[in-house]
Amino acid sequence: MLDLFPLVVLFPLLGFLHNAFLRNKVPHRFAGIVATFAVFLSFLVTLVSFFEFRPMERTAPHLIHVFSWIHVGNFQADIGYQVDQLSLYMTLIITGIGTLIHLYSMGYMKGDHGYNRFFAYLNLFIFSMLNLVLSDNLVLTFLGWEGVGLCSYLLIGFEYEKSSAAAAGMKAFILNRIGDVGFILGTGFLFWTVGSVRYADLQATIPGLPGFVNYANLIALFFFIAAMGKSAQVPLYVWLPDAMAGPTPVSALIHAATMVTAGIFLIARLNFVFLIAPETSFFIACIGAFTALFAATIGVLQNDIKKILAYSTVSQLGFMFLAMGVGSYVAGLFHLMTHAFFKALLFLGAGSVIHALHHEQNIRKMGGLFSKIKITSWTFLAGTVAIAGLPPFSGFFSKDLILEKAYVYPVYGPVLWTFGVVAAFFTAFYMFRLVFVVFFGKDNTDTHGKTIHESPGTMTFPLVVLAIGAIVTGFLQTPHFFLNIHKLESYFEPVLKYGKELALVHQTTVKGAELSSQVEMGLVIFSVCIAVIGIFLSYLLFQWKKSEILEEHTGFRKILFHKYYIDEIYEFIIVKPFLFFSNAIGYFFDRVIIDRFFVTFGFNLAWIGGALRRVQTGFVGDYAVYIVIGSFCIILYLLAKGV
Repeated sequence: MLDLFPLVVLFPLLGFLHNAFLRNKVPHRFAGIVATFAVFLSFLVTLVSFFEFRPMERTAPHLIHVFSWIHVGNFQADIGYQVDQLSLYMTLIITGIGTLIHLYSMGYMKGDHGYNRFFAYLNLFIFSMLNLVLSDNLVLTFLGWEGVGLCSYLLIGFEYEKSSAAAAGMKAFILNRIGDVGFILGTGFLFWTVGSVRYADLQATIPGLPGFVNYANLIALFFFIAAMGKSAQVPLYVWLPDAMAGPTPVSALIHAATMVTAGIFLIARLNFVFLIAPETSFFIACIGAFTALFAATIGVLQNDIKKILAYSTVSQLGFMFLAMGVGSYVAGLFHLMTHAFFKALLFLGAGSVIHALHHEQNIRKMGGLFSKIKITSWTFLAGTVAIAGLPPFSGFFSKDLILEKAYVYPVYGPVLWTFGVVAAFFTAFYMFRLVFVVFFGKDNTDTHGKTIHESPGTMTFPLVVLAIGAIVTGFLQTPHFFLNIHKLESYFEPVLKYGKELALVHQTTVKGAELSSQVEMGLVIFSVCIAVIGIFLSYLLFQWKKSEILEEHTGFRKILFHKYYIDEIYEFIIVKPFLFFSNAIGYFFDRVIIDRFFVTFGFNLAWIGGALRRVQTGFVGDYAVYIVIGSFCIILYLLAKGV
């Protein structure tokens, strides 16, 4: 089955081709079934391959060469896939959760005029993301990287007749192009220093290049810039909240299983570069910690149910980058998986709420839904408890592992840990604010006479499955004082061992202090207490006192409500000056220089042509005179030369 692993990539591509080229001839329900079944088949092949690969026993990756692609001089990049612990892990998440999102979309998008086109885009998205995580070289990874960027543009702007959706799609596309510059520069520098872009060659060659460590920080920084764009870190995060303009299943796919995890995957795949780049890694940890807290504070006063979840995604991605920066790749990848479950659950749950309220997204116009949509309410509550980090839900185990690793980071560990703990407090506060207002608060719904009803089975079944995942997946990696399960550390050891060995050789390993079980338990209890305090404050404000959600904000509350005015600042200091200078340069060069040059040149040619046209009379006698004059001139020239 491992040799047939390219089928994992092929099935979504076939689903895309089917729905894209036959979208006007295929019934809607059949298009949804084809798209969903295509991703489900990929999941089954991945699952069988997982057991055949035996990742807990095998150390070497399984390389599959599909066909030759680019051979130019010493540069070589083929279409080939690398099956190892990391790629299998990511593929299971992408295809597993992707299948549930496709199934959910069949109910959510029912009746939409762009139904077939939507599922074609979803399959293309999965195909691109699979290429990204399965490729055996950086060029094919970049092809998938650009593919998910394209698909995000198509899906965010799916309802392109709305100017807001079209603008949001363009915003995501442009900001991701900024990050792509970092990817291209990083790839170029790696090829210049190592001579290859294949991951296997890089792992084999870099240890024999002692001078590579001098370039490691720069190369790692370039790839982190790429990750900042794709995974929405400060300052390139502003596209992700606006991505809510797309249909809700798109938000779930982008935020949970695919696009935003690409930056985390890239750092994990190139761990052997980042582990010998301690300065860049520390910078990653700082950006991650700041982003986690920064985005969490913004989420406190947002009123759009999807925007609240969007800022929670930015914040949770910050936690993942914090883990990567302090060198705990297992913790970052662990949180990536648990987040995929509870964030997909929360977005799809929000979609179920929006569906029940006939496309209402403002939480000020919701309330009292717990008794009306039971399945959605219970599953959404499970996702909220998970993201708040309460035991024994999955978010508790993955978040606290990150905080523990941050705490023991040398010198600046307590500072990074403090940022993470405060971000966890705000996360618990604003997520339970959302729960209390939407499901238990005062009923402010106005459905214009339409009944509020539970979503169909195609939408509720994925919610139940994801809720189970949000509860149980945390037990793959537990603290020493609680069960002491460390499955993921053993699982990822073959992928990370090269980087760890290289870091030891170059003495770039950053070692933190060893924690005793008592200290570890103390850190866990403290973080749980912080989350409980956040939930309790949210309960006091929005459930016990039944506080109204204030529409007018003053002081710092106003700054938070307007998201620190970051979009306005970018508009003022970047967008408007750029457009001004672009228009000025365009006017000067295009009209004053280019147009004037070519208009003048054309005018001169027309004048010369008009003058020569007078010579072309069409009379034989005139031409005979020209011949005599020409001959006379030639004779005079020859006589002057003395011939």
